[in-house]
Amino acid sequence: MKNRWRLSITAIVTVISLLIVWPWPGGLNLRVGNFRLERQGFTLGLDLQGGTHLVLQADMSKAPGQDTAQVLKGVIQVLERRVNAYGVAEPVIQSQGSDRVIVELPGVKDIEEAKKLIGQTAQLDFREYDPSTGGWKVATATGLDGSEKELTGKYFRPNAQVVFEQRSNQPQVAFEFDDEGAELFRQITRRLIGRPLGIFLDGQLISSPTVQAEISRNGVITGVRLQEARTLAIQMNAGAVPVPIRIVEERTVDATLGSDSVRKSVVAGQIALLVVALFMIMYYRLPGLMATLALGVYTAITLAVFMLIPVTLTLAGIAGFILSIGMAVDANILIFERMREELRWGRSVGAGVRAGFDRAWTSIRDSNSSTLITCLLLYWFGQNFGASLITGFALTLAIGVVVSLFSAIFVTRGLLTAVMSTGLIHNPALFGMEVPDDPASASVTRTRLSAEGGAR
Repeated sequence: MKNRWRLSITAIVTVISLLIVWPWPGGLNLRVGNFRLERQGFTLGLDLQGGTHLVLQADMSKAPGQDTAQVLKGVIQVLERRVNAYGVAEPVIQSQGSDRVIVELPGVKDIEEAKKLIGQTAQLDFREYDPSTGGWKVATATGLDGSEKELTGKYFRPNAQVVFEQRSNQPQVAFEFDDEGAELFRQITRRLIGRPLGIFLDGQLISSPTVQAEISRNGVITGVRLQEARTLAIQMNAGAVPVPIRIVEERTVDATLGSDSVRKSVVAGQIALLVVALFMIMYYRLPGLMATLALGVYTAITLAVFMLIPVTLTLAGIAGFILSIGMAVDANILIFERMREELRWGRSVGAGVRAGFDRAWTSIRDSNSSTLITCLLLYWFGQNFGASLITGFALTLAIGVVVSLFSAIFVTRGLLTAVMSTGLIHNPALFGMEVPDDPASASVTRTRLSAEGGAR
C-alpha cells in the first residue's frame, strides 16, 4: 500500500511535468478552478538571446559632501525598480567604480524605450488622498515666498535613517526637511491629521503612513518592520538626491551562444545522459535500469520547475543543471553499492534493498546539505555583488539537488520495490552480482535472494 502511494505520486508529478515541458503550440494554459497552469517556454539570459548593454554615469557633483557609495547604491535601487517595472527578466545592474552603473537587459528589443526609462533622475514627491476621485493628488502648500509649491524631494534632506523607538524598540524611519520643505510639510500635515500621506518614488507609491500630528522639519515613520524601514530610508534618500545620470556607452549584445549553440548543447546533454544510462544499466543491471527511469523523471521535473518559477537560463545556469544530474546519479550509486554489500553479507533481497537505502541516506543527506549551503552562499554573493551569473548557477544547482533527492530516494525506491514484488528477482545477475560456477551454490544464492520476497 505504501509503495502504491509512492508510485501514484511519482506518476502524477511526472505527467504534470511532461505537460509543462512538452512544446505545446502556443504554449500551455490549463485552468482548474482557481488553479492556473501556464507555460510559454524557457526564459533565456543575455548570453543566450542577446540584449542591450548600457553604462550610466552619475553626476556626483550634485551631491557634495555625501557618501558616494550610498548615493550610488540608491541610484542602483531606483534603476532596479524601473527595470523590474519594464518586465525585463534577469537584468544585470551593478556599480562600476565610484560613479558608474552597468545595466544589461536581456532580450530588450526597443532600446530607445529602455534608455528613456533608465535615463530619468529619481523623483520623490508627497501626495494626499483625494476622496472625491479615489486617487492621489500632489500635496501643495504655501512656501516661504508666499507662492503655492509642491512638496517634492527637492526639499528633502538625504539623511533619512532607521532609528529605534526607546520604549518599544520598534524600528522607525527618521527624516528631515530643509527650511522651505519644513514650512510646506507643516501646513500639509496639519490638514492631513488622521489621514494618509502618500510617498511616491518615480510615480510609484512606496509608503503611505497616517499623519499623527503636525510635523515641521523632522519626522518619523512608524509601524514598519526593520527590513522595510531600511529599504524605505534608501528609497527616500535616492529620491531626495537629484543626481543626474547619463548614458555614456550603449551597445547591442549578440547572443554569445545563440540558438544553434543551445541546440548543440542540448544534443550534448542528451548524449551524456545516454552514456550515463548505459553505464548504470550495464554495471548495476536491474537497479541501474530503475535509476535510469528515475533520472528521466528527475529531468522532466527539473525542467518543469525551471519553466514555472521561471528560471532565466544562462550558460552558468545550464552548467548548474548538468552538475546536478551528476549528483543525482551519485546518490543512486551510493544506494546500490550499499545494497550490494548487504547482499554479499548474506541478506535477502528485501532486507538488502531496505538496508541499502537506509545506510546510504546519511551520506546522501550530508553531501546534498553541504551543496545546498554552498548554493545559498553563492546566491547571496550574486545578489549582493551584482553577479547574476553566479546567482543563476546557484539557483539551478539548488533546484537540481532538491529534485535529485526526490528522484533517488522516492522514485528509484518505488520503481525498484514494484519490480521486486513481481517475483522476477531470483537471478543474482540482475543485481550485477557474480553467479557461482557451482550449480548448488548458485541455487542457494538465488534462494537467499528471494527469501523475503521483496522490499517495502
